[in-house]
Amino acid sequence: MYDSFDRRINYLRISVTDRCNLRCIYCMPEEGINMLQHSEILSFEEIARVARIAVKMGINKVRITGGEPLVRKGIADLVGMLAAIPGIVDLSMTTNGTLLGRYAGELKKAGLNRVNISLDTMDGTKYRMLTRGGSIIEVLTGIEAAKEAGLYPVKINCVVQHSSDEPDAKIISEYCRQNGLEARFIHQMSLTEGHFSVVEGGSGGDCSSCNRLRLTANGKILPCLFGNQEYDVRELGPERAIKMALENKPACGSVNIKGEFYNIGG
Repeated sequence: MYDSFDRRINYLRISVTDRCNLRCIYCMPEEGINMLQHSEILSFEEIARVARIAVKMGINKVRITGGEPLVRKGIADLVGMLAAIPGIVDLSMTTNGTLLGRYAGELKKAGLNRVNISLDTMDGTKYRMLTRGGSIIEVLTGIEAAKEAGLYPVKINCVVQHSSDEPDAKIISEYCRQNGLEARFIHQMSLTEGHFSVVEGGSGGDCSSCNRLRLTANGKILPCLFGNQEYDVRELGPERAIKMALENKPACGSVNIKGEFYNIGG
């Protein structure tokens, strides 16, 4: 399917939860968040239904995000449901990696193709500070588990302030080179100020070639991360919500004052 700017839209990012087991300083407030009620969050069956309709309309690439998707109970069951949908050729997940040591093999068996793992520094003390208590050992264990499970390519998402020439980013780059990983450098963004740029090593942030829609954990289809438009799949039905998002997808992102990275999925 194509939007009004003749961009082919074939990529759906699905946020399955607004919860996370970390409190990264650029993503969540230290005091935590007002979490969605259980009744507000889409069930796995609802998510799969949206995905099936989206695939019939032209989606062939799906990414599971959060929050942290691995804190959602039974997430491998959802992976299996999505993997069983004919037409999805790429099923991936973005995760902070802290629980991958436990779930990587199960996710692969369920049908997950690959993972992106967030890692901004190789310094354990700095990692603990950036994530407000996270353990880098758990992430490194998760990375190895992903490799052993065959979740290739394993990509590392590293948030930078200015560029990949920063000291932490250079160390991440070398770590990836030595361990058969792919590094992606994401400039720190601000939804409310409209600050975003093209991902180094990836395609995100390039509005001219944007191919994605987003489904939030509470059932809103977003045509753009940096915009306030959203269309409720429960109120409108999945097909109409997707069509409206497609019709109203902007040429370029601006600002978003309604959502946050932790509940949209970045």
